[in-house]
This record gives sequence, structure tokens and C-alpha cells, in this order.
Amino acid sequence: MTQEANKDPVQREASMAPRVLLIGLGYAARALARRLLARGVDVIATSRRGPAADDELAKRLSWLQLDPSETDGAARLRAQAERATHILSSVPPGGGQSGDGEHGGVERWGGDPVLPALEGAALERCWIGYLSTTGVYGDRKGGWAFEEEPATPGQPRSQRRAEAEAGWSDRGARLFRLSGIYGPGRSALDRVRAGAARAIVKPGHVFSRIHVDDIASALERAMLDRSEAAGAFNLADDAPSAQAMVLETAAALLGLPPPVTIAFEEAELSAMAASFYAECRRVSNARSKAALGWRPAYPSWREGLAATLERDG
Repeated sequence: MTQEANKDPVQREASMAPRVLLIGLGYAARALARRLLARGVDVIATSRRGPAADDELAKRLSWLQLDPSETDGAARLRAQAERATHILSSVPPGGGQSGDGEHGGVERWGGDPVLPALEGAALERCWIGYLSTTGVYGDRKGGWAFEEEPATPGQPRSQRRAEAEAGWSDRGARLFRLSGIYGPGRSALDRVRAGAARAIVKPGHVFSRIHVDDIASALERAMLDRSEAAGAFNLADDAPSAQAMVLETAAALLGLPPPVTIAFEEAELSAMAASFYAECRRVSNARSKAALGWRPAYPSWREGLAATLERDG
């Protein structure tokens, strides 16, 4: 057996130039890609659709258009995964059959479309991560959610997430449970500007949030600086708060009148929108800080909104 083969996965990973495979290139993954490219890391991204012609980020990384539910797409994804030192999937469960395309399969792992495609791939040497959500904690009735507690998802989409987490955990993946994501082009500022914001008031209800740049910095540390850290990590800021408070602050930053306030019972929300108010939890980030040596640059949405406004110009 060679000296290289004798190394454990972390040692082998450290001895190789990082080659990061991002399965899915959504909002958070794009922020991570920018940080990795700034460090000179080789980044490969996959997506079912090709990049837009004016996508400057896509020009700086290797982009693979593939569908993991198809035989050819699954084969190409496995080949890339076996060459990677780090793999991060940000693809959500589909809610239907996983692997019901050309290469067959059954419903499992909550309908995660990537796990069936990676079956049989030799990934023992890889650092693996999966982007999940804090929805897997269900309703804590305003209490704190900690990683050492079991997931107790209440809603169907969160149940699928928990099933997907189990499948990724079996592959040795780190689980990153994300709170409500905001940042440039995707924040309370945009809703207020558009005149579409309503301050829904439900007494005692709070959301945990996190700026997209803080997600990216945590993932970068977990991949490249603290790769030995394993398990689940909550990514949230330090200030769970009511939605109305955030919108009112966004309006003040923009110099606009505060949005109309309306009681939750009178809001006539869609089923999806109402589901976000059905559960209340405060998300602890203590383990992420301790295990990753990470601190959010924006410890609350106040700093995050101000920075987003400045970046938006």
C-alpha cells in the first residue's frame, strides 16, 4: 500500500490542491464560489441549466450543465465527484421520486436528486457538505434550536430535508442548516423598494436570519481551514427578530415610510407564506463559532441591511 493510501481522508485532502465541486450554484453557493476563487481554488459547478451569457462568475469557474436524474448526467457527476477534494451539494429535495429518470430508482432520502447519482462513487477521501435548513427543527415555540438536539420536522418539506440529511450523513457529509438568507438583491430592502412589503405581526414570533456573505465565510472555513470539524452546524446571526421590526428598519434606511402593519390572522397569506409563521424558533450558532472559529461579519440584520444598502448603491 502506498504512503498516500495510508493517509486518513483529512491528511489526503490536505496534501492535495483543493478542487471543489459545487453541486448546484444558487445564491449561497455563488457567494462561496467567489471566496474560493479569490483564494485560487479550482472550482467546478454543476447546474441543470447553462449560465447566462453575461454571467461573469461563470466565466471564472468550470461549469457543467447536467441533470443528475439522467443516466449520462449521473455518470458525469460521479466522475467529477471522484476527482474532487471537496464536494458541496446545495440541491434541495424534489419531493417526488429520487432517481426516477433514465437510470431508475425509488423514492428515498426525501427525494434528493443527487444522492442516487453518487451511489457507487468512491468519495472516502473527500470532504463532503450539504446545505440544509433550520426547518428540520420544527416548532420550538420560541425556544432555541441546537445541533445536538434531534431534528423534529413538522412540515412536509422539512421532513424531506431531514430524510435527505440522513442520506448525506451516511456519506460522511457535514450538514449546514441555514436560517433565512438575505443579502444584495434579496432582502427586506428590495421588498420595501418595490412597495410589496407588509409588516405581518404575530405576537412572540421571531425568525433567525443570516447574511449570504456570512454563509460563504463559514463554508470557506469549514472546507479549507477547519476541515476536521464534522457533524451539523447551524448558520444564523445573533439576533432572532420579528419580521415587522426588520421591515421597519429597512424602510428607515431607505428614507421611506414604514410598511403597513397587519395582524397575522388578517393577512390572508398563501399556504407557503403562512407556513413560515407556523413555527417559531431561535437558532443557536454557538457550535459553528466554537468548531469553525467563525464569527458572522453581520451579527444582526441591522448591520447586514446597512451593508447591503451600501453595496447596492
